[in-house]
Amino acid sequence: MKAATVPYPCERRRDRRRPASLKWSNWYLSILKLAVGSLLVLLITLLWLLHRNEIDEQRSTLIADVLWLEQSLRFHLEGNAEQLQQLALDLARARNPNELFNLRARHILKNNPEVRQLLWLDPSARALHGMPTPGLPRTEDASGENPIRRSTELARLGKPIYSDAYRSAEAAQFEVYVPILDDGRYRGTLLSVYSLNGLLKQQVPWWFAEKYQVRLVDGNGNLLASKSKIDASPTTLSYPVSFDPPGYGMVLQVIAYRGAGSLAQTLIATLIIVLAAAVFWSLWAVRGLIQRRLSAEQALRSEYAFRKAMEDSLMVGMRARDLDGRVTYVNPAFLQMVGFSADELIGKEPPMPYWAPEEMEKTLLLHNNVLEGNAPHEGFEIRLMRKDGNRFDALVYEAPLIDADGRQTGWMGSIIDVTARKHAEELARQQHEKLQSTARLVTMGEMASTLAHELNQPLAAITSYNAGCLNKLESGDFNPEKIKEALGKLAVQAQRAGHIIRRVHDFVRKSEPKLAPCDLAEVIDDSIGFIEGAAKSRGVRIVREIQGMRPELMADQVMLEQVLLNLMRNGIEAMSGSPAERRRLTIKLSHIENQMETRVIDRGPGISREVAEKLFTPLFSTKADGMGMGLNICRSIIEFHHGRLWVEANPEGGSIFVITLPIDRP
Repeated sequence: MKAATVPYPCERRRDRRRPASLKWSNWYLSILKLAVGSLLVLLITLLWLLHRNEIDEQRSTLIADVLWLEQSLRFHLEGNAEQLQQLALDLARARNPNELFNLRARHILKNNPEVRQLLWLDPSARALHGMPTPGLPRTEDASGENPIRRSTELARLGKPIYSDAYRSAEAAQFEVYVPILDDGRYRGTLLSVYSLNGLLKQQVPWWFAEKYQVRLVDGNGNLLASKSKIDASPTTLSYPVSFDPPGYGMVLQVIAYRGAGSLAQTLIATLIIVLAAAVFWSLWAVRGLIQRRLSAEQALRSEYAFRKAMEDSLMVGMRARDLDGRVTYVNPAFLQMVGFSADELIGKEPPMPYWAPEEMEKTLLLHNNVLEGNAPHEGFEIRLMRKDGNRFDALVYEAPLIDADGRQTGWMGSIIDVTARKHAEELARQQHEKLQSTARLVTMGEMASTLAHELNQPLAAITSYNAGCLNKLESGDFNPEKIKEALGKLAVQAQRAGHIIRRVHDFVRKSEPKLAPCDLAEVIDDSIGFIEGAAKSRGVRIVREIQGMRPELMADQVMLEQVLLNLMRNGIEAMSGSPAERRRLTIKLSHIENQMETRVIDRGPGISREVAEKLFTPLFSTKADGMGMGLNICRSIIEFHHGRLWVEANPEGGSIFVITLPIDRP
């Protein structure tokens, strides 16, 4: 038990100073609460008594209906038994009993659908005639005895005999045996086979089946037959009665369905209880109304302080505007970002003081698109101006501002300063270009001997033609036409050497990517010309396959040559340990839909799946002296051209590097 609290003297003084009207009001409220509580208890008791009375009435009705149904079924079976007795009497006196049996049997089967079979048995229990078939319904029971013979023996006493219910191949049924007596002498038996399901179907009225579920069960409680016209869960309200005839423990069980009840009565009682409960609850609610209001105000202040602290800690600028574009809210992060105060921005209309003058037209267009609801979901970049005049790049996301009633009142924007990120991206781009230039220089160093061999041929030819011309001129015996022809060949060799030097210069020098119409077949030819010498020195044969049309595409030819040279050099090195007859590098160009596909196919040892997954990762290399940047740079170059680069396994052994480039760039 809790100890009783003793009020302080000041509290006792305040209690004594309370006005009499307030004390009376408290007593009045207490009495009213007690009255409402008593009303609720009385209403619940009344409803319970009404419910019990309704159940008792339903049970009385159920018992009366069950007794009526049981009596109706018994009268029907007794009437059929009387018909069979009359037929037995007529058969004993008829001159043509066979014709009489057929005629009367058809009549009985037609008017009594529950009778499945009618047989005429001789004194030895053999079937003489039968409708619709003469076959016996059964020959032995569970004990191994002949139930028909046993029943006919009992029928000799002169009264109809009912058999026990049993299950056939189709349904549960029972039999009725009526003896045929001629002046007290036993002449045979009439056997009638009843279907329990048919009996319920024909004799249970439709209105009875809509109110109750009718079941026939044996002495062990096993279901023999049932009838029901509605699919509803039955209540526990049921009444069984012994079904005799046929008897043998058979029980007629009737189960009442759940009644719908009086809707108006239930509705009125429910409304009364709800209203009384509402009054009772309201009386109790008034007591703590002020305390709850004070608690709500305190919670609101705490929630506002929490949200204010959260907004002040954000690094993302938040700015709200109404439907006319006026600024209605800014958080400290946005104020720090632009350098203005909240008083300078709240209520401001476009143009905003943080808009850069040189970007005014573009910024105003984006502002109008946002107000029209066309703001891109992925955000947009814009250049803004701080109060001190410095510019910065910002990434802006706009979303509708919805109030508590679900109406849009404006737009909420999230602003992120991406100046540092863009600066980092620019540095990364410059570093990438330097890596590309370094890769070209490394490639150039590896091809130095090849270039020297290529230049040696035109220079030797130039020297030879020049010496021949000088010798002819010094001898004085020369033909001007031959001198002219030799000088022309000398010029061709000089142009060839110049072309080689210019091609190397274009490949090595550092320049910005230049997109121009480009024929991939010429790029392949130039790349093969660069590396063919190195391939021959390693015993590798380069095969060039050009298929289909060759449409031009917009690309940087030097960058594509760098990719092809890197892939071809890797293929040549991969086949260094292969037999001489397998050293073949195939460069295949084909036109597939709206793309140009280039395949660099080698016949080396191939690449495992684990290595292929990391092949284009920076700083990953399968070579002992490799830097792991070549293939990564190649993929970057292809992706710059909006293409794809990947590796596949060669079915003949080796690897296939596939390059796809779009003909029409997006």
